[in-house]
Amino acid sequence: MRIGSAIFLIALGAILAWAVTPGLIPNVNQAMIGYILMVVGVIGLIASLVLASPGRGRTRRVSESRTVVDPNTGETITRNESRDAGI
Repeated sequence: MRIGSAIFLIALGAILAWAVTPGLIPNVNQAMIGYILMVVGVIGLIASLVLASPGRGRTRRVSESRTVVDPNTGETITRNESRDAGI
């Protein structure tokens, strides 16, 4: 579930729970369906925000390469370094 669909479920649940006249649909408790939709929407919103957080489950590697010329000998020295980001 994405963020947009979770917000849609929350809005639809709120409309059913508080804005629609009770008894509009016979033999159905609209308020209870509205509350259920809101709870599912909130759970979906939290799950989508947690799953979309940056860095979750992904290890980023940073590679650096430095080249320096030794002034005494004129020799070129190259240093390569790789590490995990954030460490």
